Formats: sequence, structure tokens, C-alpha cells
Amino acid sequence: MKWRLTGRYLLSVVLVVILIIFINFILGLALLTAQLTFDVPIFQDREISPEQFTRNFQQEIITLDQNVAISEIGQNKLAKKNAWIQILDENGNEVYSFREPKEIKKKYIPAEIIQMYKYKEVDEKTVVYVGEKAQNGHRYSYLIGIENRNLDRQFISYNNQDIIRVFKIGMVILLIDILIALLIGYLFSKRLTQPLHTLINGIKKLANHEFNHHTESSGLYKNVFYNLNHLADQLKLSEKERKKLDLMREEWIANISHDIKTPLSSIQGYAEMIKDPEYDFSSEEIREYAGVIEAKSVYIKEVMEDLNLSTRLKNKELSLNKKEVNIVALLRKIVIDLLNDPKYTNRDIQFHVNEENIMAEVDEILFRRAINNLILNAIVHNNEDVMVGISIERKEHTHILIKDNGKGINGKELERIFDRYYRGTNTGAAHKGSGLGMAIAHDIIKAHDGQITIDSESGRGTEIEIHI
Repeated sequence: MKWRLTGRYLLSVVLVVILIIFINFILGLALLTAQLTFDVPIFQDREISPEQFTRNFQQEIITLDQNVAISEIGQNKLAKKNAWIQILDENGNEVYSFREPKEIKKKYIPAEIIQMYKYKEVDEKTVVYVGEKAQNGHRYSYLIGIENRNLDRQFISYNNQDIIRVFKIGMVILLIDILIALLIGYLFSKRLTQPLHTLINGIKKLANHEFNHHTESSGLYKNVFYNLNHLADQLKLSEKERKKLDLMREEWIANISHDIKTPLSSIQGYAEMIKDPEYDFSSEEIREYAGVIEAKSVYIKEVMEDLNLSTRLKNKELSLNKKEVNIVALLRKIVIDLLNDPKYTNRDIQFHVNEENIMAEVDEILFRRAINNLILNAIVHNNEDVMVGISIERKEHTHILIKDNGKGINGKELERIFDRYYRGTNTGAAHKGSGLGMAIAHDIIKAHDGQITIDSESGRGTEIEIHI
């Protein structure tokens, strides 16, 4: 895997270099073709070279009998190019000149012509070019001197064997350069891809639930490794929470199964007794047994409703039917209904308000369920002499405070009080339920975009504050 990754990276670098060279070659060839085909001045100026100018200038030389001259066009060309001309016969004698310097010779031997052509024999700013024209049986040579400091000409002599030797040496150097480039590219790519191997191994460990693996955050991939380590920490916490939730769910399932099994046993027992023809029950006894069956059935129904409501709240599948409700009247009715329940008639529940009309937009049924759960939680998890106070106040939002002076909740349990399936240690055998009451109340308040906070200590009581 490591060699494959390094090899792919190295191959990609080499291919990119080759592709760039190939593209440059094709582009250069295309530009050269365009210049030759369409006479576009890409690599050189549109003006013809001095050599070509000299060769073409023979067209401007006019010979008539023994007289030689140049055309008016030729004179203009020379003047425009800041050049002069000297025309010689077969013996090297001057037969015509135009704009020539005063120090120029009037007669040349062949060696002097060659010398003037190869070297700057006039002055440092003049380059001399040689041309020839044959006409009417005569051959004329002409010298054109162009005064231009930018012009230069060098003569190179070479041996074909030397060129071949240089080419061979160049090929050897090229091969060495390729090998060196491959070696440097390999070392560079290996250094660059080594962190990727570590990164891949780290991801594999995370996939195998090895969350304790941490990689040093340094170098080019420092941020990547930092985030990988952070991900490992988050996954470790999530795994820990998942295991805790699974254990809590298993405990809850065991408890709820036991709680449901008990009323089912009562329902089944009384039903079998009433069904058995050997027993002759009076009407009062049958109504008594039917009452027990009904109570146990209601209990099981409430547990099932809690499960359904909790699931829908958790998955945000519950649509709220909000409307303007007088929160004071709603809470007062909840308190009255609880005090009218024979089980809670003697409980001390106090209700405090500063004004009678505090309106809020809520789902009345669900909000009633949440407040009822919170008040019942304060009643059933404390002694019978507990005092539960409910107060409502309007500030920026509607504030509802449910306070008791009961046993309180220790810090460990307080952290989990709104967790699903959690039952605190204050839950005794006398109070059985789904274990979802506080979680449902919390989710209902959150569904109304409200806030619910709880403050408690063992032996000091509990305060629950709701902002909505």
C-alpha cells in the first residue's frame, strides 16, 4: 500500500512534467507554423533580415551598357535603413556608390572583401553584407553597410564529429539528470506521503473502534491530525455514552417489564377467578375485581402512551397544536385536579400568582402533561409532609417555578434527571411508572422553544424553573 501510494504520487509528478514539456513543444511548433504560414511576427520582427535585404537588393541595381546605378526605390530603402552601397566590377574596382563613407576604399582584392565581410573593418557600428549580381555577361559584387549598433554577426566553425560527441555527452547527462530527478522525486514524495500512511492507519483504527490512538500533530498535515485526534476523542465519548445508554435501557426494560408484569398478573388472576364456574362471586365482589382490572389496565395504557409520546418527541414527529392559553388558569386547574385525587388530598400544594391573566401560546394538552409530570414527581418522590409550591410570574418571558422542601437530589442523579429510562434512587416501590416522566416534560418544554432548569441538593429540596 505504501509503495503503491508513493509510486502513484511520483508517477503523477513525472507525468505532469512530461505533459508540460509536451504542451510547450506543441505550442512552440504551432506558433512557428503560424509565423511561416501567415507571416505573423511572433518570434521575430516583421522586417526582413539584413542578409535577405542584401540578397533582394540586386533587383534595385540597374545596368545599362557599361553604366551601373540603383533605382530611386533602392535609394529610399538604403536611406530608410541608414545604409550605404558600393558596387564593384570583376576586378574589384568601384563602379558606383551611394551614401558611402569617405574612408571606404575604391579598389579591393578578394581577401579584403572577405575581411570586411567577416569583421567590422569600417567602424564599430557598421556591419557589411556582400551580394552579387550577374547581367549582360558581367558579374558585379556589391557591399551594403548598415549602420546599426544593435546588429551583430558571429561566424562559427564546427566539426560534425564534435557535434555528435556533444550530443552523446548531452544524452548521458540527460539520463543522469533523469535518474537524479527520479531519486529526488522519490525521496520528496515519500516524505510527503508518509503522513498519509499514518493518517490512513489512524482512520482504520477508528473504524475498528480503537479510539485511544492519538497521532502527533506536526508538519504540513498538522491540522488534519489535530482534527483526527479530536474525532477520536469525540467517538470515544460517544461510545462511552452509547454503552451507558444501552446499559440504562437494559435496566429500564427489566424494570418496566417487571412493572408491567405485576398488573398483568393481577388482571389475569382476577379474570381467571371470575371466569371459573366453581367460584360464586357476589355483584359487589365482581365490581371490586373489575375495578382492580381497570386500574391495572389504565396503568399499562399510561406506560404505553409514555413510550409512544417519548419516541415521537425524540424524533420530532409530534406536531404542536398551539393556541393562546391563560397559563394561570391552566396551572390552577392542574393543582385542583391533583388535590381532588384521593391519593393526594392531604398533600400540601401551594399556588402563588401576582396576576390572574398571563397568556402564552402553547399546546394545552402537552403543556398540561409536562407540568403535571413535574408536580407529581415532587409529590411521589418525597415524604407525605412535603410542601410543593407553584408560582407564575411574567417578565420578559413567562416564568414558572415548581419548588419543594423534600429530600432533594444528589449531584450525580441531577445530571441524569432528564435522561430517558432513568429512575432515581428516591423512586420507591410505591411509585411505579415508565421512567420517562421527567424526560417527557423536558422534551415538551423544549418543543415549545422554552427552557427548563433544575437546582437541587440532598436534604435541601428541589427547584424547577421554566421559561416559556
